[in-house]
Amino acid sequence: MRRTATRSAAAPAVAEPAPEPDAWSGPEQTAAPAPAPAPVPQPLRTEFAFELPRGYVDDSGTVHRHGVMRLATARDELIPLRDVRVQENPAYLSVVLLGRVITQLGTLSMVHDGVVENMFASDLAFLQDFYRQVNAEGHTRAAVTCPHCEEPFEVELGGSRLGES
Repeated sequence: MRRTATRSAAAPAVAEPAPEPDAWSGPEQTAAPAPAPAPVPQPLRTEFAFELPRGYVDDSGTVHRHGVMRLATARDELIPLRDVRVQENPAYLSVVLLGRVITQLGTLSMVHDGVVENMFASDLAFLQDFYRQVNAEGHTRAAVTCPHCEEPFEVELGGSRLGES
């Protein structure tokens, strides 16, 4: 007597292909869209170029307009508070602070609070605003939408000349 294996009706021995959909079987099935690629991490930007509206004039009469400002650290903001000039005149805080975070200005070998102290008022105001944009907001670009065509784009807020956007 031979034994034969019995097959369950729920598990066919050979997988049958799925029936092909016809025009009357309902809406066509579409594949899910591929997931968006993972964003590429951008390195932290710590230095920002700027152009002064008027420019710093050194002792030899050379005008320096192009510079670089780095992100401020907590130390940059705390150390000036111990400066006697700042304690006597709190408005001097921004001069000392900017002297610490401006790393380049034209062809000057060194930028310090004495350089910032001798800048034109419009340049000082520009640098104070630029400092706030870079350090408080984290970037100098803003996303905007064109009022005519409604296309999104970015504009540079810092590093441009006063009155321009």
